[in-house]
Amino acid sequence: MPLYKTVTHNTTTTLFIWKIDESLQTLESSILLNEHSQNRINGMRSVSHKKGFLAVRKLLKVAGLSDFDLYYTKDGKPHLKDGRQITISHSFEFSVIAISDTEIGVDIEKNRDKIQRIASKFIGKESDYLIDEQLTEQLTVIWGAKESLFKIHPDGGLLFIEHLPIDEFNLYRKQTRGHILKKPFNESYNIYFDIFDGYTLVYATNELKN
Repeated sequence: MPLYKTVTHNTTTTLFIWKIDESLQTLESSILLNEHSQNRINGMRSVSHKKGFLAVRKLLKVAGLSDFDLYYTKDGKPHLKDGRQITISHSFEFSVIAISDTEIGVDIEKNRDKIQRIASKFIGKESDYLIDEQLTEQLTVIWGAKESLFKIHPDGGLLFIEHLPIDEFNLYRKQTRGHILKKPFNESYNIYFDIFDGYTLVYATNELKN
């Protein structure tokens, strides 16, 4: 399938979303990988992970880039050689990249009730505003928001319960605020989210929408 959706946050931040319905062979035949990426995909056992990885490279092409414009640092974070920020996520049928001139983190998750079973591992003060009728959707937004903030933070070592509080939000407004509170880091970010096709897309940025 071609590009599923483009989200133009503002003039310097864009998200590209790919819905994966191609075979692994189709994806492999249409993408040229650098040596590092080829070694990575050769080491993957899961077909789903391979397809998600390759779909990210399809999105790079849509954005006017290629796998050769992308590199990873020792902490596993992706970077673009032109100096812009990039963040990546994929889950089952979807892959997403966000490219920005400023800090950004993105996450996409399939909405599944099983997230309720692990809520105690990442929910802190957020428990005060959770609603039973919206629990799966709210938990998925919160998880995605914390994952997005984790990708922004430069040093790692974050505890999702303690260091990444997410403000109360309304599912229909599709935005909130999230915070990274780990000394000496004390920063707040705008959190935006969207729910579609049984998935939740979340991204964090310090830029406002146009």
